[in-house]
Amino acid sequence: MSEPAKLSVALHNETATEQLMADLALLVGPGDTITLTGDLGAGKTAAARSLIRYLAGDDELEVPSPTFTLVQGYELPAFPVMHADLYRVEDEGELEEIGLSPLPDATLVLIEWPERASSAMPEDRIDIALSHRPALGSNARGADITGYGKSAATVARLKALREFLDASGYIDADRKRMAGDASTRSYARLIRDEDIVILMNSPQRPDGAAIYDGRSYSAAVHLAENIKPFVAVDEGLRAQGVSAPKIHHVDLDHGFLISEDFGSEGVIEGNPPRPVPERYEAATDVLAVLHGKSLPETLPLDGQTYTIPVFDTEALLIEIGLMPEWYLPDRNAPLSKEKRAEFFAMWRELLKKPLAAPKTWIIRDYHSPNLIWLADRTGIARVGVIDFQDTVLGPRSYDVVSLLQDARIDVPEALELTLLSRYIKARRTEDASFDPAGFAELYAIMSAQRNTRLLGTFARLNRRDGKPHYLRHQPRIWAYLQRSLAHPTLEPLRDWYLANVPPPLS
Repeated sequence: MSEPAKLSVALHNETATEQLMADLALLVGPGDTITLTGDLGAGKTAAARSLIRYLAGDDELEVPSPTFTLVQGYELPAFPVMHADLYRVEDEGELEEIGLSPLPDATLVLIEWPERASSAMPEDRIDIALSHRPALGSNARGADITGYGKSAATVARLKALREFLDASGYIDADRKRMAGDASTRSYARLIRDEDIVILMNSPQRPDGAAIYDGRSYSAAVHLAENIKPFVAVDEGLRAQGVSAPKIHHVDLDHGFLISEDFGSEGVIEGNPPRPVPERYEAATDVLAVLHGKSLPETLPLDGQTYTIPVFDTEALLIEIGLMPEWYLPDRNAPLSKEKRAEFFAMWRELLKKPLAAPKTWIIRDYHSPNLIWLADRTGIARVGVIDFQDTVLGPRSYDVVSLLQDARIDVPEALELTLLSRYIKARRTEDASFDPAGFAELYAIMSAQRNTRLLGTFARLNRRDGKPHYLRHQPRIWAYLQRSLAHPTLEPLRDWYLANVPPPLS
């Protein structure tokens, strides 16, 4: 077992406690356990309340002390939280009765008075020992934080985060939780007077075990495993006139970054959300402008060079393989060895044409959740792009598909075709040799590739990562897939899918 990690923080007032717990909340997740020790009145419940309110995004959320109920549960936007108080527990056998033995899965657990059942506490945990510090003020507290087992890394990261915020001048800023994405990154708004910036926490972490020829999934398909690609591509996009957020402070080694805040006005509206045509037109124009340029394959990064990975055949096939690996078993339709071989052979042949096409930067998740509308800017600068760390070199059609077949919202087919025509017209205006029919074929192939991958990705997010809300997107993905399979080039693939791939559950 690793050595415990320790951090001591002086908390001069309640605001300091809220800031510390917000920082910790940025780094913990479901399955983690935090114990809170200290005398009566030391501030254990206040600390737990601060963390729960931060995760809830609600400073007024009612968070009572669980002294009498023993356990209080919260279904929060990111994950469930259980808040327990063991002060009245007399025997560890009582923990089973209140749902703490065994500890619940996929839940963040906060436990006050853990010493009442010390032998039942997990080896991997964070302990926060709170004490009065009258020398610092009548309401001052001290927090001695210790990470045990696997949680030692979290406390070491908390120490690094606090040092980064202090060095950047934001240690005393207010923190507001922001919704995360499907990755291991997390975000917060830092508010200091009229100054509002974004804090990104991007830990070094592969996505999945090393099962692809000794590589993790993220390494095999060229997903960013640290913050460095974000920084390099951010500067690269800004140099091309694209509105990527300006980076104010960065810690490349630990993966912390403070950047410009674009706000939260998106390119969609309504309930259910739908595209705002003018904004989708501008987002389409961004791609047409970028794709008309000769873009560099390497970018400067902290005095060195970052080489943009090539979206090669193997990476694309591994992505597509998520569908038979995760989606088909969920639909009780696993493939035989022969059928798997047919599947990959068809795809290997289909991908030859897009991979032989001229390459450009593929931003990869160029769709509504990652596009911010900047009404005070002009032209293509009105579209703020915030998610691009997974950029690779590949066919121009890929990002056009990402935008016009948005995985999270319905893009009507008529609007998709209108925007596709807008892109083609812009490209032909700049390049007389641009081939509309050829591009339409590449668009259909990359649509089928992307949507096949997404069926598997969303199944994996549900089953492996405990994120079932992604399943609601599968029927939309299926509808997009049917559009692309209608292209004559994809007729053999369409027939194979019809025979072997059942639709998702509605």
